[in-house]
Amino acid sequence: MLTWLCATHSSDVVPVVLRLTLAVVMFPHGAQKTLGWFGGHGFKGTMQFFAKSGIPAPLALLAVMAEFLGSIGLALGLLTRLAALGIAAVMLVAALTVHRQHGFFMNWFGNQQGEGFEYHLLALGLAIALIVSGGGAWSLDALITP
Repeated sequence: MLTWLCATHSSDVVPVVLRLTLAVVMFPHGAQKTLGWFGGHGFKGTMQFFAKSGIPAPLALLAVMAEFLGSIGLALGLLTRLAALGIAAVMLVAALTVHRQHGFFMNWFGNQQGEGFEYHLLALGLAIALIVSGGGAWSLDALITP
């Protein structure tokens, strides 16, 4: 199973661009939730928010770790498929449960209640591409598997 999880074309550069882009975009969100960086509430505050929102603690923990550890995994190219799957799940759930009601577009001009799901759709597309391709060149996955 580890062989399939880490399998990738070590000469393919496209997944590097995809995984670094997704990692750079997701890391601040994960760091907000886990460490309280970038104006976030940290792990305790995030877990309390999820609990008040009715999200069970195990699922909240998975979401927080998917964003934080998943972005680090993507940056390193370590367990790329698993990291991308976690981020894809978080983006899909967020788009369907929170952002769908606000429509497609982000709230660029501050004229709507919340944010649309366009960002989530882009992140989901990047994650799916990485699930299919693996980490590509310059990934730890490429070092793990022949």
